[in-house]
Amino acid sequence: MTVTYSSRVANATFFGFHRLLLRWRGSIYKLLYREFFIFALLYIVLSLVYRFVLSVDQKRFFEKLSLYCDRYAEQIPVTFILGFYVTLVVNRWWNQFINLPWPDRLMFLITSCVQGRDEYGRLLRRTMMRYVNLTSILIFRSVSTTVCKRFPTIEHVVEAGFMTPEERKLFENINSPHLKYWVPVVWFTNLAAKARKEGRIQDSVDLQAILKEMNKFRTWCSTLFGYDWVGIPLVYTQVVTLAVYTFFIACLIGRQFLDPSQGYPGNDLDLYVPIFTLLQFFFYSGWLKVAEQLINPFGEDDDDFETNWIIDRNLQVSLLAVDEMHMNMPHLTRDIYWDDAAAQPPYTVAAADYCIPSFLGSTTDMGYDTPPPPPAHKKTTQTTLNTPLNNPSRPPGGTVLITPPGPLVAPYWYGPHNPSSPPIGTLRITSSPLPSSRLSDILQFDEADLTDGCPRQQESVSAHRQDSVISTCADLLPADSPELNQPTIVVIHL
Repeated sequence: MTVTYSSRVANATFFGFHRLLLRWRGSIYKLLYREFFIFALLYIVLSLVYRFVLSVDQKRFFEKLSLYCDRYAEQIPVTFILGFYVTLVVNRWWNQFINLPWPDRLMFLITSCVQGRDEYGRLLRRTMMRYVNLTSILIFRSVSTTVCKRFPTIEHVVEAGFMTPEERKLFENINSPHLKYWVPVVWFTNLAAKARKEGRIQDSVDLQAILKEMNKFRTWCSTLFGYDWVGIPLVYTQVVTLAVYTFFIACLIGRQFLDPSQGYPGNDLDLYVPIFTLLQFFFYSGWLKVAEQLINPFGEDDDDFETNWIIDRNLQVSLLAVDEMHMNMPHLTRDIYWDDAAAQPPYTVAAADYCIPSFLGSTTDMGYDTPPPPPAHKKTTQTTLNTPLNNPSRPPGGTVLITPPGPLVAPYWYGPHNPSSPPIGTLRITSSPLPSSRLSDILQFDEADLTDGCPRQQESVSAHRQDSVISTCADLLPADSPELNQPTIVVIHL
């Protein structure tokens, strides 16, 4: 009965929620249309009586009464009371959801710790999981109307296979005036202790882990029982309901359009239809309806929990995990990234835009990772990359390096290593003379300065730095150098 619409709001779009306004199941229209029509009908009847039935003196009295109701109705703190109440109800509703009993962690422990693929081993594991599911059924029968209709008596539980006839006799012979959902928990713990003595559970640590997880499962069940037992105080629910209904009863009189000829403040226009009063009723009463629907999520409303589905799912997956899947696993084989130190799963064409670089911190875009150039009078040889010079197989990017006097030979041009970016250049080998007057200059650039495929830089920052590198190289190379006319990044190695 849960109304799911997550896929319709996966992306924020223009008027993205408008598609949800036309749905009926689980909508506010379905919850509120009866009260809304009754309120509108009462307003219309009262307006007709004022206009066509009352005498002149009676109209003057009604007008004074209307002004009085309109003035003092606003003193009712509807927004404060209703907002706090709905917040309390929503928090309570969500806490009940996160305490729904799921046997997954228990079934993982049982299938790994209770050994034996023989019939007795299967019987142990299946019986233990059946006791787990029986515990949740006994709780759901006591708190959920839909489960109670499905299993109205213990006989129906036996017919469904959650309890054997022998177990039913033991269960009914236990003399306790309280809800006996804890009985299957005791059976479970006794069976686990027996399995440990028989060696089916080979270690006391495993037994402790199983019992600890079973206690968590019991805690979930008892929490649901506690929420069903102790609800929001009735007095608070009554105060909120009376505040909302009293406010709108006063609005039926106080929001009437009065005779404009009488000159009452705020009544210089007779619209007949109280648009904003109807909207106010829709929002406030709808707010109250939200609390009314969520205060007990184990009923039969559209947004109540699917407890019967939870019962079916838990039984199916738990028995499957501890029986057919016990010690049943695929053969070990090498994965496709066996020889790849940096595994990169592929992207489809539709998901190509979601391949993003790793986040290395907000300060990586500030540009302080590149050391400043040394003074021009020093003559040294430096590089900022830990890769050998003259290595055509190195990744894109590199160092612009000017060394002491000598001819400039074999510069390498590289494109970006990011395959999703358009190529900037190709690998070439060429030679070009360098003016001896500039041989003392030392320029240092790291990989981020030379390639737009580097994950550390945003596109705008990378483009700016590439332009700076190319401009500097253009100043060093001869003016007629053909390399300057190519849309590439120059990476020079001596």
